Amino acid sequence: MLLFLIAGPAFAAEGFMLGGGAEGDSDGGVSAALVGSVGLGKDTWLSAGVAKSSVELESGRKLESLYADLELDHFFDPVGIRVGVAYWGDPDVLESNDWRASGYFRNAVVSISADYEYRDFDLTIPRTDFFPGRQITFDADGIGLTARFQTSENTNLRLRGIKYDYSVSFRPTDSLEAARLLSVTRLSLVNSLVDHRASISLSIDHGLNNWTLDASTWESIFTGSRTKSYTVRYLFPLSQRTDLELGAGYDDSELYGDVSFFSFYLFFYGD
Repeated sequence: MLLFLIAGPAFAAEGFMLGGGAEGDSDGGVSAALVGSVGLGKDTWLSAGVAKSSVELESGRKLESLYADLELDHFFDPVGIRVGVAYWGDPDVLESNDWRASGYFRNAVVSISADYEYRDFDLTIPRTDFFPGRQITFDADGIGLTARFQTSENTNLRLRGIKYDYSVSFRPTDSLEAARLLSVTRLSLVNSLVDHRASISLSIDHGLNNWTLDASTWESIFTGSRTKSYTVRYLFPLSQRTDLELGAGYDDSELYGDVSFFSFYLFFYGD
């Protein structure tokens, strides 16, 4: 879903958008992404994205994961629907197949969305000298709300929260060592296994430029540990049809420590 926060500006009109970029963090994690969106009509948009990330585990093994996402959005005015599917994983560690749907109301001042997500997981916890290893298949249902308010001519505020209900119970004392093996950086796959997540974003337009300030928090289903994340993004035009976005952020995590990260994305718009 992060890919489509990036692709969001392309939803404003017919035409298409193509984008790509990369992100790196102070723990050595790197990722690269390609995104795209096309207007199928005045009120219908199809979006897709793919990303690949790489992170080195404490064991010295390099974990490479793939993320792919497809989403369809139709606006009936003043209500709309969004449906999407996604895959995230590494077959040797964790795979997640996700289905989601949202119904929303939108006008010039406010947008409110009721969100549902179903996630199907296959988790392989590796064997070590201190842990026998384990294979777990489970699923989760997520219920959330998203709201966006046009607070002035040049600013808008976005709030989002989601809570997950898992089909199996995770006991923090039993799962801590396994979580540490897999969750050494913010890009590790197991960081998507959250009990709940909440975020607030402020978007500020300054002419053709845009600043976005974001704060989010989530709790690990494995350990109950919390992570707080803060991000600043700056989007500005390079030409009539291209934008560049630069981002920087900081994570304060009870599990993997303090991590800073940086990103850049280039977007191309067409008719």
